[in-house]
Amino acid sequence: MLQRVAVIGAGAAGLCAARHILSRPGFCPPVVFELSHEVGGTWCYDERIRTNDNGRPIHSSMYRDLRTNLPKEVMMFPDFPFDPQLSSFIPHQEVQRYLQKYCQNHHIGPHIRFSTVVEKVEPVVMTTEGEEATATWEVTFSDSSGCQKTETFDSVFVCSGHYSDPHIPDIPGIHNFQGQVLHSHSYRFPEPFSGRSVVVLGAKASGLDISMELAEAGAQVTLSHRHPPLSFPLPAGIQESTSIVAVEDDGRIRFQDGSVGGADVLIFCTGYNYRFGFLDGAQLGVEIHDEVLWGLYRFMMPPAFPSLFFIGMCKLILPFPNFNCQVQFALSVLDGSVVLPPRAQMEEEARLALQQKEQRGVERRHLLVLQQDQWEYCRVLARSAGFPPIPPVTRSLYEEVWRRRRIHPKNYRRTNYRLVSDSEWQVVD
Repeated sequence: MLQRVAVIGAGAAGLCAARHILSRPGFCPPVVFELSHEVGGTWCYDERIRTNDNGRPIHSSMYRDLRTNLPKEVMMFPDFPFDPQLSSFIPHQEVQRYLQKYCQNHHIGPHIRFSTVVEKVEPVVMTTEGEEATATWEVTFSDSSGCQKTETFDSVFVCSGHYSDPHIPDIPGIHNFQGQVLHSHSYRFPEPFSGRSVVVLGAKASGLDISMELAEAGAQVTLSHRHPPLSFPLPAGIQESTSIVAVEDDGRIRFQDGSVGGADVLIFCTGYNYRFGFLDGAQLGVEIHDEVLWGLYRFMMPPAFPSLFFIGMCKLILPFPNFNCQVQFALSVLDGSVVLPPRAQMEEEARLALQQKEQRGVERRHLLVLQQDQWEYCRVLARSAGFPPIPPVTRSLYEEVWRRRRIHPKNYRRTNYRLVSDSEWQVVD
């Protein structure tokens, strides 16, 4: 009997899942549930903040002038290159166009239910043999008219991303701050901040990018973070400071080094929470709250319910190639070509994978940061499921770009690249 799969989200991960489901025997065409009216997920720029016309939260965290911080040569799905005429570092509009073309090329559109909200995903246990259980999934959703329905699936792919629910750190006295407070999720362009003093909390990719945009627009920026001083010079208009400790009674900000200063604006570039309102983590045996998603085998599936897959939940990865590996592994589990170990063994492996990172000093909230571990992770998935691994050239170019970003965070995007073979790339004029 053909398996019926629900895919939640029509961003890059969801489109990748749908593309592979459509290409494999043994599966019905997927049903893709998409909250908005278009494909692209977080790559769909929306100038509105907070809520859309229907009163639902804005999903995308895209800002107007964002360009990719990875070259298109390593961002692409392995079987679907970007337009070669584009420069290596492209505006977000080009990524959305790429995903639209990917959708059209693989004939995914007819299988997407747009403007549809998934309200609940619940397992229905069918049989139990020892400790092992098989389940189908009841997916309850509301369409654009508000009509609620429930359908049954053999498997569910959660591809809704983790860049839409802002993480706001707990800062004592924040209610005393008298200026404007926002998260980078609600930042769109720098012009309204011209001539104002802005404290940006967080010096990862978005914190650096937004700080440089603000400084170019004439803001006086304090880049606050808890890491050692940055190893590269910052542009004029940006000064570094230690992390924020509290906001004083008079509204001034106190920093970790004891200094105190005023500001007109405070922008949190502090990441995002894992939030899946349609799932009951306790029922699944998975810990889902704030910055933690704990208990998944291969960072993908709950051992108690290995027909539910979370695609793209890891951080500091090459997103599209990573999604591609996870999806193919997941489908190989469903069609039986990958045989999973017993539940108890999967639970132990999931626990050990995170425990070993904690023992290396990784904070709990960063346990899904893969970074250098991503290459071995994807290699293991590819070897297990028998699909081509990520080629060496991808890792080589990815690491070269990271090196250049640390030296020139403002200028590294001026370089263009070309892939010559599976093992060689070149810089092009």
